[in-house]
Amino acid sequence: MAERNPYFSIDPNTGFCSETRTYHSLRTPISLPPEDQPLSVAEYCLSLFRSTSVSGDTTFVVNATNGQTMSYSQFISQINSLAYSLHKRYSLYPNDVAFILAPPSLQIPLLYFALVSLGVAVSPANPISSNSEVTHQIQLAKPVISFATSQTSHKIPPLKHGTILLDSPEFLSFLTQTNVDNGFITRVKVKQSDTAAILYSSGTTGPVKGVMLTHRNLIALMAEIHCHNLADAKEKGEPQRSVTFITVPLFHVFGFFMLLGAVLGADTVVFLERFEFEDMLRAVEKYKITGMPVSPPLVLAFVKSNLTKKHDLSSLDTLGSGGAPLGKDLALQFKEKFPNVLLVQGMLE
Repeated sequence: MAERNPYFSIDPNTGFCSETRTYHSLRTPISLPPEDQPLSVAEYCLSLFRSTSVSGDTTFVVNATNGQTMSYSQFISQINSLAYSLHKRYSLYPNDVAFILAPPSLQIPLLYFALVSLGVAVSPANPISSNSEVTHQIQLAKPVISFATSQTSHKIPPLKHGTILLDSPEFLSFLTQTNVDNGFITRVKVKQSDTAAILYSSGTTGPVKGVMLTHRNLIALMAEIHCHNLADAKEKGEPQRSVTFITVPLFHVFGFFMLLGAVLGADTVVFLERFEFEDMLRAVEKYKITGMPVSPPLVLAFVKSNLTKKHDLSSLDTLGSGGAPLGKDLALQFKEKFPNVLLVQGMLE
């Protein structure tokens, strides 16, 4: 939610500001950290996690393809180790850019949080991008270092600090350093106006474009989610933890901010390395998934597929539909088949 300028007059009935010719929300402004306070969006989310009573043994992320899991205590420890290692080995500093070309894995959220904590802008791309697409994206982002796997690294041209393989012994050693200065990250001064991420458009209306998001942009979004979580907890009498299945790619803006939002809410996220409908249903049953983002075609699959009868989906509470308008008839069919699941458009009721 945008912060209001007290020197501008805003119509109290419409929210329209004649000076800027823009509309402002009439809701009570959300409290944000002072703009001049050094703060990365990673540290902001982690600080809200630390304010919860959730145990560090709680599962943060699950790779449903191979069953690998990572707890919050492991997550935080490995973030510190990775950030410390990358800074010491490669002298990464705020405003550097790191290009990421890798399929979903437990290493991706670790990489996002470690780099962003250092003030390094993360720039993840679709791992199935062509060589020419990768070259174009690198020309846009101008990274000094890249992270890939042994299957994707050949697409990346030489960079200042080279390419680190996420499936290499070197990277794994970065996660388990024993001589880490635990106060190191808090001493890194990241401006909220610095770029936190450079994400890419789909290229449907021309060449792919890089979209720059600042830490302040993302902190504002996370603050809104936190405000919603607090209101929900107040209404229900206790904090509500969710187990969310991520149907969108982790390199996508939606997947990126879902990881951020999960941390501040101390939630659990589950993903598949490659999405398959029945594998997703198995994950819902096994990990007691409570919600997921869906597209109208996926809603249609829930309605039409008989596979849904083979699995216990009783844990599902909410599906948030987005990406395209959801037809009324389809919504009614879904409600008839799943009367206990709330189907919302655009992730908002």
